[in-house]
Amino acid sequence: MDNAIQRKILIVDDDDFLIDMYALKFSESGFEVHTAPGPEAALEKLQGGLAPDILLVDIVMPKMDGFELLENIKKNNLASSAVKIILSNRNQSADIERGKELGVSGYIVKATSTPSEVIAHVCDIIQKKS
Repeated sequence: MDNAIQRKILIVDDDDFLIDMYALKFSESGFEVHTAPGPEAALEKLQGGLAPDILLVDIVMPKMDGFELLENIKKNNLASSAVKIILSNRNQSADIERGKELGVSGYIVKATSTPSEVIAHVCDIIQKKS
C-alpha cells in the first residue's frame, strides 16, 4: 500500500450478500473493512473499542433501524470522529433530513448505485470532510 492512510470502514447491513459484496469491493479499494450484520453487532464492536473512520449504515433492519443505531451512537458518544453515511433503498426526503439531523454526511441510494459508484461516493464524501 502507498503512503495513503488506510481508512477503517464499518459496514452495517442485515443483508449478508450485500455485506460480503461491499466488504470485498471496499477491501479491494484499500479500505480496512469491518462488518456488522445489524445494529446490535455494530454497537457491540464500537463499545468494544472499534474506531472506524467511516460508518456505512443501512436504514431498514429488524429490531433496530439505522436511525436508531445512529441515535444510539450519538447518545453514547461512540465513533464520534467517524464520517457517517447512509446506504439505503429508501430515498424519501424525510429520511434524508433525519439523517442530516443525526450528523450524517452522505446518503447513498442502493438501488441506483453500483458497488463501484458507492465506493466513489464514499471517497467523495470523505474528501469533502477532510
